[in-house]
Amino acid sequence: MSTLPPLDLSADVLAVTRALVDAPSVSGSEGPLADAVEAALRALGGLEVERIGDAVLARTNLGRPTRVVLAGHLDTVPIADNVPSRLDEATGRLYGCGTSDMKSGDAVMLRLAARFGVPGAQPAHDLTFVFYDNEEVESARNGLGRVARERRGWLYGDLAILMEPTDGEIEGGCQGTLRAVLETTGHRAHSARSWLGVNAIHALTGAVTALAAYRPREVEIDGCLYREGLNAVGISGGVAGNVIPDEAALTVNFRYAPDRDEDAAEAHVREVFADATAAGATLTVVDNAGGALPGLSEPAAAAFVAAVGRPARAKLGWTDVARFAAFGIPALNYGPGDPTLAHTREEHVLVDRLQPAEDALTAYLSGSTA
Repeated sequence: MSTLPPLDLSADVLAVTRALVDAPSVSGSEGPLADAVEAALRALGGLEVERIGDAVLARTNLGRPTRVVLAGHLDTVPIADNVPSRLDEATGRLYGCGTSDMKSGDAVMLRLAARFGVPGAQPAHDLTFVFYDNEEVESARNGLGRVARERRGWLYGDLAILMEPTDGEIEGGCQGTLRAVLETTGHRAHSARSWLGVNAIHALTGAVTALAAYRPREVEIDGCLYREGLNAVGISGGVAGNVIPDEAALTVNFRYAPDRDEDAAEAHVREVFADATAAGATLTVVDNAGGALPGLSEPAAAAFVAAVGRPARAKLGWTDVARFAAFGIPALNYGPGDPTLAHTREEHVLVDRLQPAEDALTAYLSGSTA
């Protein structure tokens, strides 16, 4: 396994971001970067540090009455000729794989660890830092999930802040996501004698009509407006250009507000497609991950919103804040990256988003105002 240069956490947040981006860490190959992060955190001298696979955990134990958990993933999607990083000073953009999603957020976390994780530091809260692996792949490999299973106590706190890209805004909670497949069967026949068969694709008409007529719900929670959506995301069927198909499948995705739990979301989808299933289609839920309530009325969350000085908005998407919410911990998304640039070849972060994110979190964690 290759060794990376030591991380200099005394450098500014831009330099730390560049160092992280220049260390390739596609999902499954985070080891060298996790090694460098672990070594840098241990060297601070004021943190308890533990390694679980390629997840690195660090925390203060100062006896504060409250604890704030900050979490960020170390992995990226596959590199698209965008490593090493490139700074465009004219536009104030740092380009590179992971700049937005989410090594700029990781850099902010490391800078906070360097400030509050040294002997004699006096944060207003005890702090936990979680750097984890395999977020960009299937959930079974997710390093935060592994930490939740093996070291659950490390994730407990009064507030969790996930440093996902939010363009410097606070995004409360997250939506749930459900994926289901509706399948129909028919009877094959030569298309020249179609009346001798039963067309399975045509049997999906009821389900597609239900989708076209669907009116998604909007719900406001803690001042955050969540917009639901139920959409077809895939359709398959057909045998050949001269054959009436005897099988067809429609895949749908339901993004639901966090006031619904997984069971309520499934019940709603089954209700929408009740006519289609009554006509013979089968509906199978293949994935269902509940969302997270914003919890902005909790004192720790309200104090963070006040420190940043901007109102929170809804997180329209699923993030790992849901894992914290499952433990009853208020969880927010807050990071300097732009979520619309995540996973793109032209991924970048605006340099002028970096220091304000560090400053806002420093103010909050030190107990001062922004």
